[in-house]
Parts: sequence; structure tokens; C-alpha cells
Amino acid sequence: MASLSLTQIRGNSINNPVAEFARTRCPQLGLPVRSSRVGFRVFASESSSKGPEPDLSVNVNGLHMPNPFVIGSGPPGTNYTVMKRAFDEGWGAVIAKTVSLDAEKVKNVTPRYAKLRADANGSKQGQIIGWQNIELISDRPLETMLKEFKQLKEEYPDRILIASIMEEYNKAGWEELIDRVEQTGVDAFEINFSCPHGMPERKMGAAVGQDCALLEDVCGWINAKATIPVWAKMTPNVTDITQPARVALNSGCEGIAAINTIMSVMGINLTTLRPEPCVEGYSTPGGYSSKAVHPIALAKVMSIAKMMRSEFGDKDLSLSGIGGVESGGDAAEFILLGANSVQVCTGVMMHGYGVVKKLCSELKDFMRQHNFSSIEDFRGASLEYFTTHTDLVHRQQEAIQQRKAVKRGLQSDKDWTGDGFVKETESMVSN
Repeated sequence: MASLSLTQIRGNSINNPVAEFARTRCPQLGLPVRSSRVGFRVFASESSSKGPEPDLSVNVNGLHMPNPFVIGSGPPGTNYTVMKRAFDEGWGAVIAKTVSLDAEKVKNVTPRYAKLRADANGSKQGQIIGWQNIELISDRPLETMLKEFKQLKEEYPDRILIASIMEEYNKAGWEELIDRVEQTGVDAFEINFSCPHGMPERKMGAAVGQDCALLEDVCGWINAKATIPVWAKMTPNVTDITQPARVALNSGCEGIAAINTIMSVMGINLTTLRPEPCVEGYSTPGGYSSKAVHPIALAKVMSIAKMMRSEFGDKDLSLSGIGGVESGGDAAEFILLGANSVQVCTGVMMHGYGVVKKLCSELKDFMRQHNFSSIEDFRGASLEYFTTHTDLVHRQQEAIQQRKAVKRGLQSDKDWTGDGFVKETESMVSN
């Protein structure tokens, strides 16, 4: 039986580990020169009841990962101990918690999280569907984090470690941070242009991601200095997420990660009349994540993927999907919309590092169901089914006319055929 599969043909695929990633620069513009990439094609492949084990491995910007599941930047990547645990459990890659030059400026508070449950306000029962945090970036000294990055790369040389970095609007600061972090041997950068709380007060995080002029400047500084792949992490707290994503790609970034958390007020305690999370009786809007944001994240990723396909189709770029991933099916949806990898942060905080085994197992089950042998077989396969509302109306009207034509039966005696005689007769029966 034939099944639908989607294959991407690359002009210069890289199947080897990290060491073989080579990034060259255009001397005129200082931008990376990327290998060509041919668009997506759909083929029918013959399936059998017993096929080979689905292959979850992916190559993203030349970086080989055993599976597409990546620890998202945050508490699950906050120090050596937890990042080592992530590698030992089998995660495809780890993105460390965001670092900056001066950790002394980072002051966290406690409590810093709040949960939203499916039950009524204030209930301690019911499924957790939303999670809010007002946590800042890493408050650990940069030098400490750098030592731990280096130690991890020495112990896990074939695993992918990505440094999430953020700095104030200062070219020299960005250049120093990039240089110091690269020396540890990390495999790529994820640039945090999207933290929605705390950091924007210092013209960092979402303050840059929401301002395309600032974003263009900073991406230019970063890509003129960095010699490893750069992903730009987008904020959903904008009207059109494709605009900053386009700026980042045009400025030399190899990949886009989306989405970071959504600015929110988790709720008001109806007994105390104070907001949550409550710190000395007060709170501040924070970032919303977990299952409830998944549909929003899918829409944002779909928009970015369609833009990337139409405007950067021949470039070797990547897209990392983030938002409410708690199952292999959740991950499959991001991949079907074009994501090369899928990040999980809140899910790890709720279910532990071992959840990656469940994610891999469920994703493989999905692949077996559709006879997909690799991630590339179905990556982006659902994008073509998104269109405009006007086109939906046209398609439905056309379909209705076709169905009416079938119900009307034959219009003339000359329309009878020998092969379809019985069906043609039935088409004119009223009961």
C-alpha cells in the first residue's frame, strides 16, 4: 500500500557529527555562505507491514542529533548536573539557560511560578494546562557557566550543546560574550530575543525581538563575530512574527526558534485578591507556557515556515518549534509544519528528564502508522493545506457544485457509458 511521504533533497547534505560543520563568510557582506537547498517534493512510497525501525536522527545546520528533542533554555539547562542528566537520558540536544556578561544584575524572586488548572480558580485539583514564570536569565557567574560548558563538551564531545545568550544593546558587549562562550566548544548559539519580563527593562530580550531596527543591528553584530550556527529565538508578543524572523534570517542567522513564552497575568486569588505568583503581596506579568499555548505556537511556527519556504527556499536554514510539547504527537505537529527540531522546557519541569523516552516512543509510533522512515519524510508535509479564508470559500463552493453535478446524474443519453452503467443508473435514483 502506498503512503504519502515528504522528502527534502539537499544540494549539500551533512551527515557527519559536529566537527564537520564548516561556516564560511561572504567577504563583501560578512554574512554566512550557505549550501543550496532544493524544495520539498511529495512522493508515494511502498510500505510493508514490517519495515525498519523509524530513524529519529536529524541534521540541523550541520549538527547531528540522535533525535529532534531539545531541552529548551530555562531551568532544565541551568547547570552542569542537570545538563549532564539530560544527555544521559537521551535528549537530542541541550540549550543551556541564557547567560549574559554580568550575572550580578540578575536578581530572581521566589515564588516565581504559577499554574493554571482545568478546574475552577484556586483549585489544587485538575490537569495543569498552563504555567507562568517570572524567572530571569541565569544568575550564576558567567565564568562558572563557561567552565561547565567546557566540561560538558569534554565529557560528551559528540552531543550537541547550545548556548543561549543575551546582552544589552552594546556591540562590544555582544562581541565579548560571543568570543568567551565560543571558546568553550559549544556547538551553536540561540539568541534570546524574546524573554518577555524583567530583561526588557534593560533593553534586552523581547525589547530587541519586538523592534526590527534593534534586531537587525544586533543580529548583524552577532553574525559578523560568530563562527558557529546562530538561531534567533522569537517572541510571540508581536503582531506578525514573520517580520522579526525575516530580519534575523536576512541578517545572517541560520535558524529560527519559536515561540518563547506569551506575556500573561496568570490569575487573581479570589480569597486574598492578590495576583499570582504572589511575592510579598505583589506580582508582575510573566511568561505563559505549557499545553494551553500549543495551538498558538503551532500558528506562529506555521507562519514562519511558510515565509521561510517562500522567501528562503533555497537556503539551508532551520526552524525549532517550541510550545506545549508533552507528547510525541505534539512534536509531530511541529515537524509537519516544517520544524527541524522540537524544544521542551516546561514539560521537563512537570514530568522530568525521562519524558524524552516517552516522546521518542510516541513519535516512532506516529511514524510507523504512516510508514515514515525518517523525520524528513514528513517534515513540512502539512504546510500546503493552509490557505486563506477566501480560498476556503472558493474551494467549498467548487466542491458543492461538483457534488450537485453528481446528484443530477446524466444530462443526455449520449453521456451513458458501458463501464459505468450501474453507477450512472444509481446517480439518477431518488431513494
